[in-house]
Amino acid sequence: MNRPKIIGLTGSIGMGKSTVADMFERAGVPVFDADAEVRAMQGPGGELLPAIEAAFPGSTGPEGVDREALGAQVFADATLLANLEAIVHPAVGAKRAAFLEQHHDKPMVVFDIPLLFEKGGHAAVDAVVVVSAPAETQRERVLARPGMTPEKFEHILTLQVPDAEKRERADHVIDTGQSLEATEASVKALIAELAA
Repeated sequence: MNRPKIIGLTGSIGMGKSTVADMFERAGVPVFDADAEVRAMQGPGGELLPAIEAAFPGSTGPEGVDREALGAQVFADATLLANLEAIVHPAVGAKRAAFLEQHHDKPMVVFDIPLLFEKGGHAAVDAVVVVSAPAETQRERVLARPGMTPEKFEHILTLQVPDAEKRERADHVIDTGQSLEATEASVKALIAELAA
């Protein structure tokens, strides 16, 4: 069966991955946003709520998953985190398969996956694009987020493959330390290269 070329898009926190994903979308490349799917499935009336509530009592409510309550239960416990992932990951995989089926006639699609290397997803894509910016730019962006602290930021970094290693393992790197216009030009040039 013919299928589109699958581009895995990833990058560490604050590197501008969502911005670059939007640029791919604006250029006509369908984007599967793994995080957005998870938010929808864990939001009000989301399909994962019953399973999550059964496994982690008190972690959901009318607004969907209470991220703080759930985080408090799983954050420091690798086994509980694995239990949560066993609920979430297969559901995301099913959504991704449906997305691929829906766009089977397109030349390429993007899988926007934050933990592409960390979770082994890079093995299932045709090319890996890493979004990267200088460390000081990343730090400024992340610390400007509501509720973010330097400690939280440092902890998140320990859970992610270091940026330098991601860049090394990437097939292509998009530098988001430049202007938005320059970044968008890089994305368009990459799409043309990948299409060829």
